[in-house]
Amino acid sequence: MSDLICVGAISGSFGVRGEVRLKSFCAIPEEIEDYSPLSNEDGTRTYSLTITRPIKNGFAALLEGVETKEDADAIKGLRLFARRDQLPQLPDDEFYHADLIGLQVYDTGGVLLGTVKSVQNHGAADLLEIHGPGLRATVLLPFTLDAVPTVDLTQGRIIADPPEGLF
Repeated sequence: MSDLICVGAISGSFGVRGEVRLKSFCAIPEEIEDYSPLSNEDGTRTYSLTITRPIKNGFAALLEGVETKEDADAIKGLRLFARRDQLPQLPDDEFYHADLIGLQVYDTGGVLLGTVKSVQNHGAADLLEIHGPGLRATVLLPFTLDAVPTVDLTQGRIIADPPEGLF
């Protein structure tokens, strides 16, 4: 498990005074400000974050060190990370997406199905993107209690009971 969790991303500049367009990946989007200062992916640079106002598809925000529209444009695509110890503890049946990526997925009979490459959400529910040597294409496994009865982070594995015909 990584010590850094992605909590947001910069999607461009907003206005001419150095504000950025911020997408929050937090369950309560405005709580991203509570985790400030945030860092880049490798942790070499930190940014103090202040949300200035909500805008369509996110927030307008100020980042320390970003003073102009050109500065804001230059960091478009920057993913922002919080330290794991800054984030709230989750109940036993909830997981950070970053903790699921890389876990091996086995069926209820113990057969390796593949590895979690990403966690996606297209509106209805989370889906685990599974890749593996025996798979012709990516498999999207619904991340529901029926399809995924067991997630064992200490063993680094998921036990799945996928819908018939998915694999």
